[in-house]
Amino acid sequence: MKYILLLLVLITLDCRAQGQFPSFKPLRYNEDYSFLKEDTSSSWYKKMKFVRISEKGGSYLSIGGELRYQYFNLKNDEWGAAPKDNDGFILSRFLAHADFHFGANFRFFGQLQGSGANGKISGVSPVDENPLDLHQAFFDINTNSRNAILRVGRQELSYGSQRLVSVRELPNNRQAFDAIKGIISAGKYKLDAFYSQYVPAKKEIFNDVPNRNTIFWGTYLVRNEVPVLKNIDLYYFGLRKNKTSFNDGDGKEVRHSIGSRIWGDRNNWKYDFEGVYQFGTFQTKQIKAWTISSNSSYQFNNVPLHPEIGLKAEAISGDKSTGDDKLETFNPLFPKGAYFGLAAIIGPSNLVDVHPYISLELKPNRLEWTIDYDSFWRYSENDGIYAPNVALIYPSGGFAQKSIGRQIASDLTYTPNSFLFLRGELTWFKAGSYLKMVSPGKDIMFFAITSTLRF
Repeated sequence: MKYILLLLVLITLDCRAQGQFPSFKPLRYNEDYSFLKEDTSSSWYKKMKFVRISEKGGSYLSIGGELRYQYFNLKNDEWGAAPKDNDGFILSRFLAHADFHFGANFRFFGQLQGSGANGKISGVSPVDENPLDLHQAFFDINTNSRNAILRVGRQELSYGSQRLVSVRELPNNRQAFDAIKGIISAGKYKLDAFYSQYVPAKKEIFNDVPNRNTIFWGTYLVRNEVPVLKNIDLYYFGLRKNKTSFNDGDGKEVRHSIGSRIWGDRNNWKYDFEGVYQFGTFQTKQIKAWTISSNSSYQFNNVPLHPEIGLKAEAISGDKSTGDDKLETFNPLFPKGAYFGLAAIIGPSNLVDVHPYISLELKPNRLEWTIDYDSFWRYSENDGIYAPNVALIYPSGGFAQKSIGRQIASDLTYTPNSFLFLRGELTWFKAGSYLKMVSPGKDIMFFAITSTLRF
């Protein structure tokens, strides 16, 4: 830990002396440090971000990484069904990458990932603990204009609001795909098209291999600066899995998702509306599933603490009847993981939720406090509830009760500089009538502290 703190101090002092540095990107391969080519300072950190390979600087190497520690403490995990753990546990993650640029037309990006789960007494999955593995390794071939890129290799995929395709940032291991992807940018348009195999995490060292039983492909189009609407996303995703489990059984799934997202900001308003329809086959059944969501907020910039008040709401289909010729359970594909907060108690299938929230800037761009309240119901009483990875938590059980529960969460985030991120979160989940029928039905109390250093 002392070496981490020393690294933080050195980076912070070094970069303050050299002026403001650009913010880190959620996808680290999107960072561009070519502007340092003309920098003649002796800053060791800038030299790490731009290691000159060719004399003129057209070819260079950039190095970076991340260290993250999280402490978790849960009371009544799995609503009282999990073993008691009074001490809590610590999750740790490190990421290290090297970004090679060979002239204007070729690039290689490689990244290692390692994670650990110290003190977790039950349910330790490869997502929690994967000591060391190759997380990303891809090369880009660019056109001279850089408006078209061919990307081949292991890579992270992230689209839109990350409701369906995400890097899975909040859980301990980020997720990746072995993929071939084409990227075309033209003015206000950007189009991605890809074909991939999912790479599941495994607990040993350097043994993460693509799952040939999970094939994922799609296209994603973004149109910016649309009159009135501001931004529009249109997309199609295809998924083929040789075995998937739902409340209505197990079997092969071929699912197609078509969707659209309208998003942007106007004056002090922010808005994000999305709708998805899914079709295909599961066993011999026809898939007919859907979701609609909205997230809008307004920030009072002329009021102390700049309060932002918002409302999220979602309706996500569930299966109306077991044993028939249809499956109506929505599959969120590869979502965020911690979909409704870091506690990650339930996932977005067979669900209706209403989620008001308020955030306050206690110190602008540094300290923020957020409070939110969420109410959850099953969309269909004949379907169960699912985890974020679509694993069935509890089946329908033949109970008519739809109330899953209510959740109150509060988090405090502190960002002293662009390198360090600190967060504390407290969540209380009160079990509803359905959970009291299918589980011990105890209320969950969750507490977490996160510290992240990026460089």
